[in-house]
Amino acid sequence: MAIPFTPQEMLAIVVGASFAAGLNVYATVAVLGLLARAELFSLPASLHVVEAWPTIAAAIALFIVEFVADKIPAFDLIWNALQTFVRVPVAGLLAYGATAQLSPGAQLASAVLASGIAFASHGGKTAIRAAITPSPEPLTNIGLSLTEDALAIGLVWFATRHPYAAAVIVAILLVCLIFVVRMIAKSLRVLFRGARAQWHKLQEGDSTASD
Repeated sequence: MAIPFTPQEMLAIVVGASFAAGLNVYATVAVLGLLARAELFSLPASLHVVEAWPTIAAAIALFIVEFVADKIPAFDLIWNALQTFVRVPVAGLLAYGATAQLSPGAQLASAVLASGIAFASHGGKTAIRAAITPSPEPLTNIGLSLTEDALAIGLVWFATRHPYAAAVIVAILLVCLIFVVRMIAKSLRVLFRGARAQWHKLQEGDSTASD
């Protein structure tokens, strides 16, 4: 039986679903639609299109495409770059529809918040992928992708059961992403400085040899 939610609980669900959308928007839409179809979650009237079978079928089909594309090293970076124009806007639209009972200003603010969370989640995912893609074995990339898929699906379901707890988990994950991305950026700067220093040494060596 679908559980009615207060505006505050729905906003908390939006936070959890937005983070999930940044990881895998198609899984997010499919799970929301299936939960609504099973009457385990009540979508606002403005989002009833999400629980329509054509929408669910399209989301599942695109999830399968992403499931494959997201596990191919190097190509996954191109795929994720393109998905920036899907994950972030869809998260904003879902939030806008989910908060239709709020004032127009609050509804717009919710959409902006959701888009920001999805962008942070998506950006963190892409940065981590860029860091591990040079790995010579594909298992790390595949394992990380499977973890992201499971997290997206699990987080959407958990948000519909425990909205506030899911929002807290998202806050923790965002903080963790900030630290991880900063570490990756620092490591890349050190790597590039080392490569540049090595290049200068080689150039100096060539100049000395020519003299």
